[in-house]
Amino acid sequence: MRAGATATEEPSAAVDSHAGTRERVARAILENGPSTAVALGEQLGLTPAAIRRHLDALLADGVIEAREQRVYGQRGRGRPAKVFVLTDAGRDEFEQAYDDLAVGALRFLAETGGESLVAEFARHRVADLEHRYRPLIEAARPQDRTAVLAAALTGDGYAASAAESPVTGGEQLCQHHCPVAHVAEQFPQLCEAETEVFARLLDTHVQRIATIAHGDGVCTTHVPRSIDAPGQHTEDPAERIS
Repeated sequence: MRAGATATEEPSAAVDSHAGTRERVARAILENGPSTAVALGEQLGLTPAAIRRHLDALLADGVIEAREQRVYGQRGRGRPAKVFVLTDAGRDEFEQAYDDLAVGALRFLAETGGESLVAEFARHRVADLEHRYRPLIEAARPQDRTAVLAAALTGDGYAASAAESPVTGGEQLCQHHCPVAHVAEQFPQLCEAETEVFARLLDTHVQRIATIAHGDGVCTTHVPRSIDAPGQHTEDPAERIS
């Protein structure tokens, strides 16, 4: 019986071992960016056959994809090596784990220090963003500042755009991706702190009218026209709609 039990336990242990190694491979790609099979094998201490087996499994599961390695300068002979990168689905798996950790940490802050401590954390989180964006915004013409802010946000992964508002006048700053949407769903202080930064950077009162965290397809912020621009009038978007 013991021999039989061992026979059933060993495959299970092997499966767990393979799954753990594949997670290590995926995490290495997440942390180091596009990686070749050779580099991954050396980093993780895996034989060429083993790393290929795990990469094939991750490819089959849609966690990673293979691309042609970019070569800068003169290309040598032969085909360029393949590099492996995480797909959106693969990245989402890691982001979900980080979301769970972030929600737990913020819940602890709220329970031990109150909602004000969560708000303080949210403002601290976006302070670096404000510091990096301010020189770009201040160097731009007033009429271009919303577009410059959108470009800066896009560079940080928010897939942002700026356009004329079709209803309220002024402009709309749209963020088509939010890295913390799942967390902000429970802690809106993250959205509020971000909106406060937009207002300071654009030096005007802005209004968040939609968020991905609340189930909207896009985070949308209304930016009124500057009262300093000739022939333009700043108004409350609520007045225009009514």
